[in-house]
Amino acid sequence: MKKPLLVSVVLVLVMAAGLYWWSMEGGQAQEGNGAGAGAPPPTEVAVIDINLEDIAKVTQLPGRISPFRQSQVRPQVNGIITERLFEEGANVEQGQQLYQIDDARYKAALNSAKADLQSAIANVKSVKAKTARYEDLVKINAVSKQEYDDVRAELDQGNAAIAVAQAAIDLAQVNLDYTKVYAPISGRISRSFVTEGTLVTANQEQNLAIITQLDPVYVDMQQSGVDALKLRSNMKDTETIPVTIVTDEENKVKYPHEGTLKFSEVTVDESTGSITLRAILPNPEDVLLPGLFVRAQLGLGEGKGLIVPQRATSRAADGKLTVWLVGEGNAVEPREIDVSEAYQNNWIVTNGLKVGDRVVVEGYQKLAKGAVVSPVPWSAKAGENNNSSLSNSTSNSSHKE
Repeated sequence: MKKPLLVSVVLVLVMAAGLYWWSMEGGQAQEGNGAGAGAPPPTEVAVIDINLEDIAKVTQLPGRISPFRQSQVRPQVNGIITERLFEEGANVEQGQQLYQIDDARYKAALNSAKADLQSAIANVKSVKAKTARYEDLVKINAVSKQEYDDVRAELDQGNAAIAVAQAAIDLAQVNLDYTKVYAPISGRISRSFVTEGTLVTANQEQNLAIITQLDPVYVDMQQSGVDALKLRSNMKDTETIPVTIVTDEENKVKYPHEGTLKFSEVTVDESTGSITLRAILPNPEDVLLPGLFVRAQLGLGEGKGLIVPQRATSRAADGKLTVWLVGEGNAVEPREIDVSEAYQNNWIVTNGLKVGDRVVVEGYQKLAKGAVVSPVPWSAKAGENNNSSLSNSTSNSSHKE
């Protein structure tokens, strides 16, 4: 009776020991599996390969529209404005009459000068006949040579009087013509600053109106003296520099017509350290008005260079730009770079990168030096797709975990 009971106890102890051993092994296996599943995968980042790219050299400068020609219409004689002969804001042609000044006294002055001329001519006729008679008489000593010389002098004075009278007629005619105020140039005329009945004078400060030629127009730009040296060096390689302007910088509205750079000042302004550039642009629709501020773009040709997206860079406290490079074994490291200028949404790199370098464009915010990453190609046009793929991969990884 005791022997079967002892056997039963031994069997129970053996089963308990086996169950304990199995539970310990299974727990260690699960613990090991849990440790392997908790290791984070490499961070997925979007990268770009650095290559020599075609770069259109463009200089952007602030500019202001100036008229090609502008004339202030002013009176040249005194008088009362009797008539205005143009429509305000309309286009006028050179030689078109704009105002009429009261010409009554100028007509009278002209008639008086003509009468003086007739009197001088009549006087000369009498003296000329007398001189002819004295010329014959002096030969036979009927009159003295002194009398003959006096008559000749009187004839010369008569001829001079005719010349004076003719000059007076010319002056009177000029003054009479000035009562008609003509347009000195063709263009768009402003509002009239005087009305009919206004007394005007030849030396008054106020002009009657302003005529502005709007096609073409000038674009006056200011550039620093240092940048002007670079511009002049680029100008040596091209005969003409095309100029385009943006009229609305906020909405990037580009003016449809292209102009050319025509003038560069020969001295640098000592007060501002800048130099003036002038371009000429066609303006057939009269869209560009004098005084308008614009953003001008000067095309300086094309070249090759290394460019990196601006979004791939971060700026340190000292102002230096830094990018993250993917090296051997997909390990990343920071690299300081030097840039010359912005080009579209990129930086033109002058130092710090070379052809073939792989630069992290997206996903570098939480990287540490030496971290291993999983690089995927980045494209400027597919930036949003790269972002979504990165987010999808992250969500998939979390789902697997």
